[in-house]
Amino acid sequence: MPDFLTDFHHTTTFGASAGGGIDRQAGTPEHGAVRAWFRRRAEELGMTISVDAIGNQFASIEWIPGAPHVFTGSHLDSQPVAGRFDGTYGVVASLHAAASVAEDVASGRLVPTQNLTVVDWFNEEGCRFEPSLMGSSVFTGARSLEDILAVADNSGVTVAQALEETGCRGTDAIPPVASYVELHIEQGRRLERAEVQIGAVTGNWCTRKVRVTVIGEQSHTGATLMSDRRDALAAASEIVLCVERLVGHYPEDAMVTSVGRFTVGPDVPGVVPGRVELSLDLRSREAPKVIEAWALLRSQIEAVGRRRGVTVEIEDFDLRDAVPFPESGVELTEKAAAGAGVSCMRLETMAGHDAISMNRVVPTALMFVPSVGGVSHCEREFTADADLATGLEVLTRVVGRLVEGAPNWVDPAAEAGTSCSGSWSE
Repeated sequence: MPDFLTDFHHTTTFGASAGGGIDRQAGTPEHGAVRAWFRRRAEELGMTISVDAIGNQFASIEWIPGAPHVFTGSHLDSQPVAGRFDGTYGVVASLHAAASVAEDVASGRLVPTQNLTVVDWFNEEGCRFEPSLMGSSVFTGARSLEDILAVADNSGVTVAQALEETGCRGTDAIPPVASYVELHIEQGRRLERAEVQIGAVTGNWCTRKVRVTVIGEQSHTGATLMSDRRDALAAASEIVLCVERLVGHYPEDAMVTSVGRFTVGPDVPGVVPGRVELSLDLRSREAPKVIEAWALLRSQIEAVGRRRGVTVEIEDFDLRDAVPFPESGVELTEKAAAGAGVSCMRLETMAGHDAISMNRVVPTALMFVPSVGGVSHCEREFTADADLATGLEVLTRVVGRLVEGAPNWVDPAAEAGTSCSGSWSE
């Protein structure tokens, strides 16, 4: 059987891009192809495959009929022209961790009290179909299956159609889950700067994502006087700068902001744009800062609209509270790293991961390996093979311990999270 690194590097051939990355957006043929590879590889490793209604794939090993399952995994979809490590590493590592644990059970070195399932979540990235964390959010009940299946991409293709076309719209019953663990690249530079090999994630940053639509009036770029224009693009450009300048109101590194999507209509040379759609993103470890920042930004956006004579429509589409991961899961990661003889440090995740969805319903652990230069969501994303292998060893130890018998997990629902909005809770 191929080893872990062979399998991982093989996955980079699915949707490979010219610059050494991948383009495997959710529900595309390239994504369907790597997901089919996942099913074949899991079956070769002796696992049983099931697929749920939102296209999450599960590869299970059952030792104790009726007992709950330890889940481990990540996602195989990517951003457009992105890195080959994000998500995929966690899925392939989970397959091999599960295979190693199964060998330990078969040899008698490990006595299971729970079963084991590797999961490939659908559409973690949220680029082709919004929002992100789609499959795990439906799985946990945070989002409606019917609503998500009806979501369409820019070409009008729905999630339901994309799942049908890639053979990933299932009807299978899914094993009961006892706990979840996810291994991921950091996508930042904290581990690299500290020269530490494993990150034990203690919680996630609060995130607020907002759609803003600026509606002006189309007009002729040559014949319309400047004083007569209601230029949606000029107004939207001001809003982008407002978003960027927002972080200046807070201490350094206390908040990050961005505009990730900017769609101009009609987007032709001879027409003053009449409509622009933007997706804004505000993140901080402290929910009050996100609430305060959004109130300030909203007032600035509305002021731009009034001054330029355009209409501004605002819609929240993705909000995530800051929620801690169970302390016992963090400690389990630290002990596994110590057992493997590698360094470990605690840190928070600024990025979103399926572990954030799962942490709302079951005890969850999230761990990181270093990212070279902190670069992610682009073709230069890189993690060295030695760090990939180290992460696999620590993950295998954590999964084995959970299969033997979970530690004294703290119920995540009992730990106080902080809301990104005065009225919203997921």
